[in-house]
Parts: sequence; structure tokens; C-alpha cells
Amino acid sequence: MIIIKPIATEKAIRAVEIENKISFIVDRRARKAQIKEEIEEMFKVKVEKINVHIKNNQKIAIIKLRKETPAIDIATKLGMI
Repeated sequence: MIIIKPIATEKAIRAVEIENKISFIVDRRARKAQIKEEIEEMFKVKVEKINVHIKNNQKIAIIKLRKETPAIDIATKLGMI
């Protein structure tokens, strides 16, 4: 499993509401293509873009979804909002 857990900080919630982006902590060895494939299968959404960075020895993926699939729906399913 590549996706470890969602990030529910105040900044991440603001990104969900305003920019249609959702953030996850992912496996450090995962590549962008693998992350995209798992997100699309898991939530039945279309991913527009993925940015990743490593902070405190954890890989964080910021996933921007296409306009037809709102990130707030996923955040609600995960209990973030």
C-alpha cells in the first residue's frame, strides 16, 4: 500500500477547499506514477498533477484533482472535514 494517511492540517484543509488539492503521506519509495494510479483506483477520481516533497523523513504527496472531481468529497469520506 502506497498511501499511508491523509494530512489534515489547517493549511491542507484550506488547499482542499480553495485549490482542489488533497495531501497524503506516502511510502518514501513510491513514484509519482504509482501514487497517481493508486489514488485514481482508490477514490475513482482523475488526477491532474502531483507534487511530492520529503519533510522530516516522510514523503508528502500533494495531489491536484481535475475540476469535475472535487477534493472536498474525498476529504469528507476520509473524515478530514
